Formats: sequence, C-alpha cells, structure tokens
Amino acid sequence: MINIAEFTNRLKKIMDYHELSASLLAEKINVQRSSISHILSGRNKPSLDFILKITSTFKDVDIYWLLNGTGSFPKVKENMPSSTPSSATSNYQGGKKIQRIVAFYTDGTFDEYHK
Repeated sequence: MINIAEFTNRLKKIMDYHELSASLLAEKINVQRSSISHILSGRNKPSLDFILKITSTFKDVDIYWLLNGTGSFPKVKENMPSSTPSSATSNYQGGKKIQRIVAFYTDGTFDEYHK
C-alpha cells in the first residue's frame, strides 16, 4: 500500500531536482494541472498511468523508490560497470603507459580522464 504523504514528498523531490513547478510537471508528463494539484494536496491518489508517466519521462526515477521509498533517487545508471575491468587496473598495457581515457556519450558529450 502506498503511503500518500511519503509519495507526495518523493514527487516534490523529483520536481525540486528537475526544477519543475506543478504546471511544468503536468505539461512534461502530459496530464492536467489539476491532477498534479490534487495528488500534491492528498485529495487524490496517483493512478498507475500517472506513475508510469513519471517513470517513463524521468529515467532517473526508479519505480520502487517512487512507490515505497526503496532504492535511491536519482537512480544509479545500470549500464555503468560496477568495477574496473582487470585489464585496465594497471597503468601499463603491453609495455605502454596509459595517458588518458575518453568516454563518449550518445548525447555527443564526453568525459576525459588523465593519469
């Protein structure tokens, strides 16, 4: 069973994190502004459709965290390796020293790591 007060607090946390007002959130997830207002005031409970719109629009929101507070927000990226591969733990690969590592992302950005 969902604790509505805690759900409302988590929804407000999402809004604060993404710097959204209630009306901007409603627009972003394609619901009426009154739906957000009624949920935030505790008048209405969120529907499954509402919850799915939140989690599909905001990829950093874990459904379990949103519903019952388990897990974390923002959600930890699942496609990132949890540990460094054993072949990359050394500064030397085949007698060569690693100078830098560049990670390219699908949005066109990159991160560069220097030794």
